[in-house]
Amino acid sequence: MTSHRPTTDERWLDEHGDEIDEDHRGLVYDIRTLVDRRRMLGIFGGIGLTTLLAACSGGEPAPSASATASGTPSATPSPSASAAASGPLDEVPDETGGPYPADGSNGVNVLDDSGIVRGDIRSSFGSSTTVAQGVPLTIELTVRDAATGSALVGAGVYLWHCDRDGDYSLYSPGVEHENYLRGVQETDSMGAVRFTSIYPACYSGRWPHIHFEVYSDVANAVASGPIVKTSQIALPEEVNDLVYATSGYEQSVRNVSQVSLSSDNVFRDDGGIHQIASMSGSVAGGYTAALTIGV
Repeated sequence: MTSHRPTTDERWLDEHGDEIDEDHRGLVYDIRTLVDRRRMLGIFGGIGLTTLLAACSGGEPAPSASATASGTPSATPSPSASAAASGPLDEVPDETGGPYPADGSNGVNVLDDSGIVRGDIRSSFGSSTTVAQGVPLTIELTVRDAATGSALVGAGVYLWHCDRDGDYSLYSPGVEHENYLRGVQETDSMGAVRFTSIYPACYSGRWPHIHFEVYSDVANAVASGPIVKTSQIALPEEVNDLVYATSGYEQSVRNVSQVSLSSDNVFRDDGGIHQIASMSGSVAGGYTAALTIGV
């Protein structure tokens, strides 16, 4: 594991909404202050993000590692738009990665650990095989260029969230030696990735959510390269209520009653309109959370 890599979040808040001191935001913050990303997208609107992503990976795109749920890597090209464009779509807002990203921006870096490229993120890997318990949750994300609607093929997506007790692996007391509920996947020909996980808790002060980062490819993700998008997925109230009524989620019942999408320090700007997952399934059979991400 390595440390320390500045995050590229625009909001520079910790998980509880406290602003990080400006002197500690690093070079990436200074650069992003000078060049607003949305202005760049406006300038290059006719080109689309897929062209910009290709430029980020250099003149000769190197093969990147991908994986199935079994964790077997294969060589694939840098992102392209093989899926038909669906037209422009709203960009998912940039959000804080919070204090527990494990991407090198706040201490530990799990991204350079062998085994991080995987679809099933329920268990720890490496020195531990502990499996996180909870209601089954499949997370399906489709990554598209907001300017053109084209699928981003071969992009790397790093996803992480807390466990049933509201703890984050590698950080929270008692699970600092675990690395479950963290993984990287490569987008397929439709720009899609799928993670097998468990439903996260609601901990004090935050609406139930899932973190993710998008990279130009998996090679950049595991090498702590530039982040294209950092944001969060909001889980819908009606499913939260059903899941938190089950055994093991008792603490979440009280916590979720004290927060709403309109009061949450991340989603309150717009109620999470572009970040609320579409849900299907049941408590008994598990749920699937789906979201299209415009970047």
